[in-house]
Amino acid sequence: MRTEIAGPGHSSRAQRTFTLTGRLLDALHIDGPLLLSVLAVCAVGLIVLYSAAGEDVRIFLGQAARVGLGLGVLTIVAQIPPRVMRIGAPFLYGVGLLLLIAVAVVGDVAMGAQRWLDLGFIRFQPSEIMKIAVPLCCAWYLHERPLPPDFTTLVIVALIVLVPTLLIAEQPDLGTALLVTAGGGLVILLAGLQLRYILGLGALIAGAIPVVWKFLLHDYQRQRVLTFLNPQNDPLGAGYHTIQSQIAIGSGGIFGKGFMNGSQAQLEFLPERSTDFIFAVIGEEWGLVGCIVLMALYLLVIGRGLYIATQAQDTFTRLTAGSLTLLFSVYAFVNSGMVAGLLPVVGVPLPLVSYGGTSLVTLMAGFGILMAVHSRRKLVST
Repeated sequence: MRTEIAGPGHSSRAQRTFTLTGRLLDALHIDGPLLLSVLAVCAVGLIVLYSAAGEDVRIFLGQAARVGLGLGVLTIVAQIPPRVMRIGAPFLYGVGLLLLIAVAVVGDVAMGAQRWLDLGFIRFQPSEIMKIAVPLCCAWYLHERPLPPDFTTLVIVALIVLVPTLLIAEQPDLGTALLVTAGGGLVILLAGLQLRYILGLGALIAGAIPVVWKFLLHDYQRQRVLTFLNPQNDPLGAGYHTIQSQIAIGSGGIFGKGFMNGSQAQLEFLPERSTDFIFAVIGEEWGLVGCIVLMALYLLVIGRGLYIATQAQDTFTRLTAGSLTLLFSVYAFVNSGMVAGLLPVVGVPLPLVSYGGTSLVTLMAGFGILMAVHSRRKLVST
């Protein structure tokens, strides 16, 4: 029996491969650590989806194709210089508004909501565009203005955020409306919002809650809030989703029941287990350990994104990178909190894990923007 010891040739070949990979990523303006973190989350998502979908290979392959499409979009967006993004931000915002108006006029209606545009060869939600367009437009407007912003500037930025938010809420799509609002609000916070404005905004929101509750929320949205406060009031109706997801997560314990062994998911007690409530599948089959691993991967993505934001060269890129990264964290926080019963059910998918295409591609476009910001930073610094 002979044991072969890897010689210098093996290590040199590995080193050359590593160097060539690094050069290729640099040429494509791709940030390696961020890409690896994103791919790790996507891989976890595909594994969990296979179980959540009842071993349906068609759904698995369809989502894998969407991940591939998202990576293509990421690569394309990474090639766009931030200067071009800044110039194009108001135009993207304008196109997004026109598409939202088109949805209100001729949009497809499904499950009681009018959120989609059907162009024949593709069916998509224009509201997803505003998750990118609103932070970009807010950062564009604040780019050449003194920071922290004064009252007039804040009013204009608030209008930039409010107009698409109202159009999306009218569809109705409360989850996306909240995310769009969060995207714009994060830009304002990162721009250095003064304490008196924070206190005034808090008072304004508190005063607006009764008006929103009575005149703006639909009946089912009010029911979601009441169900959040006490899901046992309607265990077979509005509270069913929350109760079943809590049972699934609790029954998983520390280490879970094992891959494809979750009774709540496999026996179809858990609704929307491939989309909004897929986090409950992770909790049931992989337990607390699986949830912690996923959250750790999310923290890697968020940490790298915030590092990129701190290294940005100007106000536009800094606000854009910071807000998009923090918005990603809002996705993860709201979905996991919703599934665990800590937040009302608002229809926010688990980022890069839930089944679906439009949201995934939008997130990948956001990561492409981060990579464009970081790669151009390196070019400027050298």
